[in-house]
Amino acid sequence: MENKKYVYLFSEGDASMRNLLGGKGANLAEMTKLGIPVPEGFTISTEACTKYYEDGEKLSEGIIEEIKVALAKMEEETGKQFGNKENPLLVSVRSGARASMPGMMDTVLNLGLNDETVEGLATLTNNARFAYDSYRRFIQMFSDVVMGLEKSKFERILDEVKDKKGVKYDTELDANDLKEITKMFKDFYKEQLGKDFPQNPTDQLIEAVSAVFRSWNNPRAIVYRRLNDIPAEWGTAVNVQRMAFGNMGENCGTGVAFTRNPSTGEKGIYGEYLINAQGEDVVAGIRTPQPITQLENDMPEIYKQFMEIASNLENHYRDMQDMEFTIEQGKLYFLQTRNGKRTAQAALRIAVDLVEEGLLTKEEALLKVEPKQLDTLLHPMFDVAELKKATPIGKGLPASPGAACGKVVFSAEEAKEWKERGEKVVLVRLETTPEDIEGMVAAEGILTVRGGMTSHAAVVARGMGTCCVSGCGDIKIDEEAKVFELGGKTYKEGDFISLDGSTGNIYGEAIKTVEPEISGDFGTFMAWADEIRALKVRTNADTPRDTAQAVKFGAEGIGLCRTEHMFFDENRIPAVREMIVAKNEEQRRKALDKLLPMQREDFIGIYEALEGRPATIRLLDPPLHEFLPHDDEDIKTLASDMGLSFEELKETVESLQEFNPMMGHRGCRLAVSYPEIAEMQTTAIIEAAIDVNRRKGYNIVPEIMVPLVGEVKELKYVKDIITKTADAIIEREGVELKYMVGTMIEIPRAALTADQVAQEAEFFSFGTNDLTQMTFGFSRDDAAKFLKYYYDNGIYESDPFQRLDQTGVGKLVKMAAELGKSTRPNIKLGICGEHGGDPASIEFCHNTGLNYVSCSPFRVPIARLAAAQAQVKNPRK
Repeated sequence: MENKKYVYLFSEGDASMRNLLGGKGANLAEMTKLGIPVPEGFTISTEACTKYYEDGEKLSEGIIEEIKVALAKMEEETGKQFGNKENPLLVSVRSGARASMPGMMDTVLNLGLNDETVEGLATLTNNARFAYDSYRRFIQMFSDVVMGLEKSKFERILDEVKDKKGVKYDTELDANDLKEITKMFKDFYKEQLGKDFPQNPTDQLIEAVSAVFRSWNNPRAIVYRRLNDIPAEWGTAVNVQRMAFGNMGENCGTGVAFTRNPSTGEKGIYGEYLINAQGEDVVAGIRTPQPITQLENDMPEIYKQFMEIASNLENHYRDMQDMEFTIEQGKLYFLQTRNGKRTAQAALRIAVDLVEEGLLTKEEALLKVEPKQLDTLLHPMFDVAELKKATPIGKGLPASPGAACGKVVFSAEEAKEWKERGEKVVLVRLETTPEDIEGMVAAEGILTVRGGMTSHAAVVARGMGTCCVSGCGDIKIDEEAKVFELGGKTYKEGDFISLDGSTGNIYGEAIKTVEPEISGDFGTFMAWADEIRALKVRTNADTPRDTAQAVKFGAEGIGLCRTEHMFFDENRIPAVREMIVAKNEEQRRKALDKLLPMQREDFIGIYEALEGRPATIRLLDPPLHEFLPHDDEDIKTLASDMGLSFEELKETVESLQEFNPMMGHRGCRLAVSYPEIAEMQTTAIIEAAIDVNRRKGYNIVPEIMVPLVGEVKELKYVKDIITKTADAIIEREGVELKYMVGTMIEIPRAALTADQVAQEAEFFSFGTNDLTQMTFGFSRDDAAKFLKYYYDNGIYESDPFQRLDQTGVGKLVKMAAELGKSTRPNIKLGICGEHGGDPASIEFCHNTGLNYVSCSPFRVPIARLAAAQAQVKNPRK
């Protein structure tokens, strides 16, 4: 019989037990230990969640027994009793995973109320209105979270009663109204589910705990986990805590506050609260809250105590805190604290300030910013001149900074569909709910009618780096008819609007955006990252423009220049096509002679943009049919341009068609078949390097990469062509020029025989896009059709093309790195697949001993930070 402990009182834990108690539970235990007023409670561990799933989604007798024991201890501590009608103990049941997942899982408040205890609560507090308000909220939450009845159905009943009475706010309903609503809610419950609302508090509790565990695998939680790299096996903990009531009257309230501004990072308390309200009122944004500073006027003593605790918490955790609190009849309680979600601007400012304030070292500060967040700093802002000309049609709260311009859509599903069609959209909602997560990811920006700076939309948007304007109460919206009115005008689905997440302004038109300026805290912070990291960061770029952009973002060279991207230009494609349809080598060389000066110019431009930094240039990789037209009309036009008959060209096109182009006549196989292509490209690379070295005084060492090698003899054959061509040019020009020949490791056989391949290759670059395709045996372009079923069924947690599969593909990378070094100890190792910009994959590359990662220009800062974080976590010489 196992005697593992699954339930811990708050007084039994501390902050170090985060993996077991979840973030919320560990912090509640830590605050209890620090003597901060926290309502009593206990945590059911993440291991209990794992066991719940192992046992076929049910709570074991042992866990239920432990819950009952913890409940009895809570009754002793509080002097209240669960289910007792004279002095009832009421609890909240909340989720709390290891990693913060705001709004993704479920909560139940006021649990323990039934037809009897509600009367006891009314007598005890001498406040029948409060008791029935709490009961109707509990019925609604329990029905929604535990039983799956839609929340909106209950909202409708509530609205009917308000309309009948002619009032606008819930607070204007009296005790009798709320009694009537409670009865209507219970009737609706019975009508929908065929049974009465549960009256036994212990049954209510067990059901609610099970529901929170169940919510760990709801669709929105799964999507959120995939976006934020949270493994499914972590599970969530459940916190059961005595209710502290903020809705008992005018000397009560509830709020959310941050120790620094989560949008700008400015030091100073920032938050909102509502008098006479419960927690979800602030977050759901049904009533517009007051700024926290107003509390100093309303309750000066409480404000003073609150400020003191907030400051102590920030110093204790050495980070900006996000706190929830409740005031119950003049007594302050803290319901949670956590490191607050913040925008990228705020994250940088807070990290730099905390180092200056002596609270953090540079290394610790580097771990405080999510690499992905930097993305938002590199994306467009509004053009100042254009913005001046535009007049706002309305204003909401500046909930998450940035500039967004797009077509209006009214549902998450539409946002997703429109984005897939290539449209830019702004999602406009009455309020967002956790179910909207995929639409929020797809949208350029989010606009809500309800909700404060701490509403669901605001918190989630800030975490994702998406522009958001919330709480614009002037909007009249009809989501079903897909229209909204603002500033005297009506906007329908597909109309353009623009949002300024830094001011809260809303514009009824498309406004031009421009590239952002990078300076200040960003510069300071990134300089620390560069000082600390061991891994170099290069970029994947094929044009001088992209190269210059990447250099501006801190790239230390090019890790992958795809030469074929230069061939699709309309001035060049005729010469490429001429080469492809050539009947013999002589004709092919004639076409290649036309391409040579163009390629040389490309490389000159790239070398100049790099200002002496290194570049790895890959020889032609795709199958030739990609350069030819495929429908008859286009073939006819091309045939007449090239002086060929339609039939002749059609036959050539068909002969080049391949059953599986990914594994077909491409990569080094083209150079083996047509050595003259490799000769032309080598000539262009070497001549460009000599030219730029002469004119600019650089010392460029060209790195020539042979793609798709699976056998060392194949590489040797192509390498011989390259060296023969390059050496002849160097001799002809009478210069000294070092160059390197290496290969892309993208075929499993190359990884398995890397010790042999390294006899010829002076560097390896891991092409993890193809290596992933070939190792998994599925095509990147087609995988999207079935991967979603894999996520839904928990077979994969993330897309192996976005995040490197460290178990399988990673094993090949490690093996190839070790084998390569065994033959050539100083071999240069890099990665240039999409994974080069993914933080988890970058950490793997650091730990595997690669020299550099290479990624797209906009991901360079992300890679620089991720590389520094990898060095802080696992220093390498």
